[in-house]
Amino acid sequence: MASHNLVATADVNRIEAPVTVKAYLMCAFASFGGIFFGYDSGYISGVMGMPYFIHLYEGFPYLPANPTTAQSNAFTLPDWKKSLITSILSAGTFFGALFAGDLADWFGRRTTIIAGCFIFIVGVILQTASHGLGLLVAGRLIAGFGVGFVSAIIILYMSEIAPKKVRGALVSGYQFCITIGILLASCVDYGTQNKLTTASYRIPIALQMLWALILGTGLFLLPESPRYYVKKGNLEKATHVLTRLRGEPEGSEYIQQELAEIVANHEYEMSVIPQGGYFSTWASCFTGGFSNPSSNIRRTLLGISLQMMQQWTGINFIFYFGTTFFQELKTIKNPFLISLVTTLVNVCSTPISFYIIEKFGRRSILIWGALGMVVCEFIVAIVGVTKGRLVENDPSAVRAQIAFICFYIFFFATTWGPAAWVVIGEIFPLPIRSRGVALSTASNWFWNCIIAVITPYMVGTEKRDANLGSRVFFVWGSLCALCFVYAYLLIPETKGLSLEQVDRMLEETTPRTSAKWVPHSTFAADMGMTDKGTLAPEVVEKPCINP
Repeated sequence: MASHNLVATADVNRIEAPVTVKAYLMCAFASFGGIFFGYDSGYISGVMGMPYFIHLYEGFPYLPANPTTAQSNAFTLPDWKKSLITSILSAGTFFGALFAGDLADWFGRRTTIIAGCFIFIVGVILQTASHGLGLLVAGRLIAGFGVGFVSAIIILYMSEIAPKKVRGALVSGYQFCITIGILLASCVDYGTQNKLTTASYRIPIALQMLWALILGTGLFLLPESPRYYVKKGNLEKATHVLTRLRGEPEGSEYIQQELAEIVANHEYEMSVIPQGGYFSTWASCFTGGFSNPSSNIRRTLLGISLQMMQQWTGINFIFYFGTTFFQELKTIKNPFLISLVTTLVNVCSTPISFYIIEKFGRRSILIWGALGMVVCEFIVAIVGVTKGRLVENDPSAVRAQIAFICFYIFFFATTWGPAAWVVIGEIFPLPIRSRGVALSTASNWFWNCIIAVITPYMVGTEKRDANLGSRVFFVWGSLCALCFVYAYLLIPETKGLSLEQVDRMLEETTPRTSAKWVPHSTFAADMGMTDKGTLAPEVVEKPCINP
């Protein structure tokens, strides 16, 4: 790392510069990436339930001019087509997320996200132009690569530029934008569902390009992550972008102190993580022992398993297959409207996480959120099989189910939805952060894909299907019980800490004692970047040179 004059400090309260409102807005804009992620995930549920889409893609010879509810419900895609159309996006996103980790280290976080927007637009154009299954699937696969780039690196980018005191809230804004995207998709689907032309499904598909254009254009105006430049050894650019992000004047002592801490932490991590070629750096994600709570392998497995658990909550069953599931209950007049209601619950609940994630912490809300989801999902399942029969024949029981599904969505939206993304952006050290977040995000999409593949067969009514109906919530409820145990045993508390302080906390605590940990020194002081390498509280200047 090149020599550069930095102002280091041993005061743990001065390792981050004060932040202006302008700087908060710059950080918050990055969360806009959640809108086209959410929209892309949300529109497909409604499109697969549209009579004209089914008529075209399944080849039904007759479509009524004004189909009744019963006639609309009679038109359904076969399970294998539902599975393929839904899951192929997740498959593309899985590989896109893996590739994105390397690109973020080679070309920068911001550049990788912009490239993801471009790839996504290409995929959307192919989907919009499709008249058959082949081109639609190809378009969703390509769009998935773009979503993988964005979903993996936007979390990394936001975590690296956001102030520590509101990092959880700002990253939660990404999940909030996902819910807005899902809501917008539901509204568009609701408005076009009965059009008897290709516009019924082409309008929802084509609108995705707008969100990608807004994000890509906006990111051209935002700075790169300062931690990326520290990793590259370019402290001059790191200082410049940190000045923009914090809204401080050039030469600010606060900026120099924050940069000194980032540099010192990076040098410390580089000294303990084996360095080598391309494959060696990937292998670094899996170094260390399982008994060491701060080892790279423990952090990597934590990120991968946390995203897996988020998918195991079953939330995407509602947002991917909600419309078709409600159609199969056969007592709901307008399944599209019910899907819109569940999406509204998701949107209105998520902002609560902005407060509770900083007030109560990541660990606490993940534990209590899992417990709330367990209760709600088991109630939905039990109501569904009351008196030894399925609930589909009882309208009042269906209404009760929908109510508790909404409560379940509330618990997810305020806890596991945002907190899982926040935690994976905080737990990795800088040398492996981009790849650690990429692996974690890829895990999310891998399990997203698996669930999208198997769910139609779990609730389908064809002879080869399990035909679980409402009983599928016993499965989701049991998995949420695992999420509760997982959060209690393995999730550390990272609230209110800088990314560098999280590293130190993981070295000195266990998940169950992490909430009590208090910062007691800085990396800059410990690496000898203060006068004579002491922990003196006064601030002095000394060149920062690689040891």
